[in-house]
Amino acid sequence: MSRLGARGLGVALALAAAVLAGGARAEVCAANICGADSLSPFFHALHELKAGARRRPVHIIQLGDSHTANDYIAGALRDQLQYAFGHGGRGVLPPGVPYAGYEPRLVQVSQAGGWRVNLSFAPPPNPRHPELPHLYVSPPPFGLTGFRLSTDTDASITLDAEPGANFTQAIVCALTEPDAGAVSVSAGGESQRFSLAADARRTVCHTARFSSPQQHLQLSATGGPVSLLSWATFNDDGGVALSNLGVSGTQLRDLADRDDQVMAAELDAYHPDLIILAFGTNEGYVPHADVAGYETLLREQIARLRRLSHGAPILVLGAPDAETLRPDLYGTGGVFPDCAPLSSDDVQDYAALVQARSPRLAHWYPPAGLAEIRAAQQRAAEAEGAAFWNWEARMGGPCSAHRMGLQDPKLVRGDHIHYTPEGGVKIAGLLYGDLIGSDRTLVGAR
Repeated sequence: MSRLGARGLGVALALAAAVLAGGARAEVCAANICGADSLSPFFHALHELKAGARRRPVHIIQLGDSHTANDYIAGALRDQLQYAFGHGGRGVLPPGVPYAGYEPRLVQVSQAGGWRVNLSFAPPPNPRHPELPHLYVSPPPFGLTGFRLSTDTDASITLDAEPGANFTQAIVCALTEPDAGAVSVSAGGESQRFSLAADARRTVCHTARFSSPQQHLQLSATGGPVSLLSWATFNDDGGVALSNLGVSGTQLRDLADRDDQVMAAELDAYHPDLIILAFGTNEGYVPHADVAGYETLLREQIARLRRLSHGAPILVLGAPDAETLRPDLYGTGGVFPDCAPLSSDDVQDYAALVQARSPRLAHWYPPAGLAEIRAAQQRAAEAEGAAFWNWEARMGGPCSAHRMGLQDPKLVRGDHIHYTPEGGVKIAGLLYGDLIGSDRTLVGAR
């Protein structure tokens, strides 16, 4: 399981301090977050924590694609927030072990029995790797996590929290069914049982509270079919919890297709103080993307999440810089050290240049659609009164992913899209610093 540890946290805090000291690039908006005044309820909640006036954790839910599913960025941001404001628990997780290689930070999760993993989204077959198995979309409903874990027999899942990530309550969200079984939630010798039998299918969320902080949790399904949608651990003694709920390969459309009733029940139970939306990279790689349609969809999802969460503030992360390469150059073993944005002529002639294997494309370049999607994200956030963070600008602009991949240690992987653990610390430090900077700007204005 990947861990940044004290050294990584020290680097992250140093980066945040550099941002606050003015060591970052030129500002994109006031304090680098556009519409930061819309985040005032979140900042107020943090101030209540600092003043000792609040015991319920300040909870952040981040929804997105692989940048969110991989806990490098969200985990480093969680480290910084919890270092500054206290540990509020691990927050919300997909149920059980949703895929091979699942490694959430601060906790270890295992499962036993005949569980079936259901996915709301499955990527198309990979033409470069036809030997890989193809996953198929399961029938709805799905909620915040995009996963559902089901069993018809007795089965269990367990969670072991690291020191400092202990919890005093566990929340389980599941589906009721006429013939459903029950779920037992056990920790520290205390156990509570919840029946899922009901006349109709709907989402219910049950909370189990424990008399002292716990580190080991077991959830047991017995007595009939059980379908789990999400689970969470929190600490009732203040602090911050950050839940990273991402599905690799997804676009915003997948979130839009998830069930309103499921998400409403989960948001009622998990009560986020801030929702972060981090989509756009996969949309930016689609040739001839429907940018106007995406902007409309994002506006609808901002309004939807605000409605379902009873008004939680929303922060949209603009799509980060990322690069691609002429398709026939992938896997050739060649080294292409240069990166440059496509010219307007390159964009216009792109299909012909690819077909002709033109040397004009023998370098890394940001997909043309990324900039269009990013601009649509900023327009949608502004129109809906949400905050916007220009991730690409803050990391250094076009081709910054390429430059970060050349550093030692590398901050971006060889695919020019995904981050290393050190890169996650870098990006989290920038975002944390800009959040705190926005708060100071707002406090000074009052």
